[in-house]
Amino acid sequence: MTDIKSMSRPDLAAFLSELGQPRFREKQVFQWLHRGVERFDEMSNLPKSLREQLEERCTLTVPQIARKQVSKIDGTIKYLWELADGNCVESVLMRYKHGNTICVSSEVGCLMGCAFCASTLGGLVRRLTPAEILDQVIFTQKDSGLPISNIVMMGIGEPLDNYDNVMRFLALVNDPDGLNIGMRRISLSTCGLVEKIDRLAEEQLQLTLSVSLHAPDDATRSRLMPVNRAVGVDRLMESCRRYFDKAGRRISYEYAMVDGVNDSDWQADRLAALLKGQGAHVNLIPLNNVEESPLKPSRRVAAFQKRLESHGVTCTVRRKLGGDIDASCGQLRRKAMGAAASYNKKL
Repeated sequence: MTDIKSMSRPDLAAFLSELGQPRFREKQVFQWLHRGVERFDEMSNLPKSLREQLEERCTLTVPQIARKQVSKIDGTIKYLWELADGNCVESVLMRYKHGNTICVSSEVGCLMGCAFCASTLGGLVRRLTPAEILDQVIFTQKDSGLPISNIVMMGIGEPLDNYDNVMRFLALVNDPDGLNIGMRRISLSTCGLVEKIDRLAEEQLQLTLSVSLHAPDDATRSRLMPVNRAVGVDRLMESCRRYFDKAGRRISYEYAMVDGVNDSDWQADRLAALLKGQGAHVNLIPLNNVEESPLKPSRRVAAFQKRLESHGVTCTVRRKLGGDIDASCGQLRRKAMGAAASYNKKL
């Protein structure tokens, strides 16, 4: 069976041509797919014979809401989506004055093993298809009734570990006949896969690359992020400088503030030295509590920010949303997995 929603525009046109359809059918089918139809027979301007062919030959991904949490504080909505194979991923809809932003997942679980993240606790299960990433945007918009104008790829999984599917998703979500979300309104976060950052630079996309740095020295970063043991901070920063030179886009560096681990003055000074000449932006992230982790939120966020700014580094503190729901990436999925395991034990 063909995953029709994951197809590129040229592939979809070729597929429909093989079915003997005129060229204009490709645009019609594409638009229906991106409106979030749940059955092929909803494509009302297509001939019945074509709808039947699509039903016989294609799959239509439709995630189900396994859980939904709505913050009473700021209206943030967190979804746990159940996929066709029973696996679950999360997405979060955040409301800002400049528009509504969705944080989407790119994988079921994660291979990277970052110490402060709930997403990686169960390891990597599998990578999402382009359609499964796209569905998070389509069906969140459909369920909430809120138009989505911005996307951050900072949910469960490492986007550059699922490179080809993520690139296909970006092309689909950017298409004028679909959701038409501009690249400048999309941010992609990576823990620092150097070869993939170099490959992304060659794409020359106008998105914002966010590098999850979280420490300016190898000892601390390797403790927090095992991926650093294979790469190292210096090699990562060389790749980031190449990206900046090639793509011409300022990089945003994510820095989760961990109490007593990465929040000292000397680490702020070293971070500023690493970023010198890049025109970089640092986004300080107040750490969310993860029950399974011994790492705790820093009490020095303001002091660290002031220290960075004294070196001329542009620095902001991420606004904390969804404080009364399972805000950390992977927490809601982890709770659902735990509940299922408890239920199975009773059986």
